[in-house]
Amino acid sequence: MRRQDSGIDLHQNAAMEYLTIRTIHAACAALSILGFAIRGVLMFRESPLLQARFTRIAPHVVDTLLLASAIALAWWSGQYPFEQAWLTAKVLALIAYIVLGSIALKRGRTKRTRAIAFVLALCTVSYIVAVALTRRPLAFL
Repeated sequence: MRRQDSGIDLHQNAAMEYLTIRTIHAACAALSILGFAIRGVLMFRESPLLQARFTRIAPHVVDTLLLASAIALAWWSGQYPFEQAWLTAKVLALIAYIVLGSIALKRGRTKRTRAIAFVLALCTVSYIVAVALTRRPLAFL
């Protein structure tokens, strides 16, 4: 039986914890994007489901877990926005995504405005995912 305080075991445990947090982060990102897309469709269909308690609360729970896991990953890895160009790009794109998403789902005055914001938000979140996967700010080039 190996001792838990050996360097190898501690390294393996740390790697497993990091991978667990990264998996939670990726799962929450996927759920958040899927939830946004579904809410967009519900909004365009003027569905009463958009006002359901679950539809109003679930995105906040998922996005809170997404943010918490992002902060944990940054702390764990020692990679921070404004020190790492790819993380800076993700954070700035995230701000744009939040603004566009708000216009798409709530603040847009016309369906046309909401539709344009919705498409731009989906493009922005695609960029965020590409940057996360490539760790390059110019992920599409």
